[in-house]
Amino acid sequence: MERNFKFYLKLFWSTFTLSAFTIGGGYVIVPLMRKKFVEELKWIDEEEMLNLVAISQSAPGAIAVNTSIMVGYRIAGVFGAFVTILGTVLPPLIIITVVAQFYDIFKENRIINALLLGMRAGIAAVILDVIIKMVKDIIKTKNIVYILVMIVSFIAAVVFNINAALIIILSGAFGGFYYNIYKKEGRQS
Repeated sequence: MERNFKFYLKLFWSTFTLSAFTIGGGYVIVPLMRKKFVEELKWIDEEEMLNLVAISQSAPGAIAVNTSIMVGYRIAGVFGAFVTILGTVLPPLIIITVVAQFYDIFKENRIINALLLGMRAGIAAVILDVIIKMVKDIIKTKNIVYILVMIVSFIAAVVFNINAALIIILSGAFGGFYYNIYKKEGRQS
């Protein structure tokens, strides 16, 4: 793919529109980014997108911004990361600026409160969809270690209420250790 003005405009516009029309934060925008960059544009493959999301989750900061940086960098280097971060950050900045001007009016409006409540239900469905797809992808690997890490991580978060950041760090460390052992034995991962 040729990296010209049209390409960067498409990259910017893709992240801008995703960010502008997505309510619910990073866990909602990430599956939409996957759909856009993996399924529609075919600029990234499925496994690589999952890896970029995993790295983005473990980095400090907002997952939508982190994923945007990772995707932009993967597609078009440093300038691509700059373009995607600009496309991701501008819509919320504009929307928050407008909402701040009318905060008192929005705060008391029953219709807006009802709309936001309805959106929360939709957001929960989108997040559930992402979870189901990620679980299916892990199960497809048929790697018992990956499946066990997923199950143990789930139990640690839900049953023992362990901080998600700690679970991600420990899972990442284990994944690195496991990969090195796997690699030393000469197997393909």
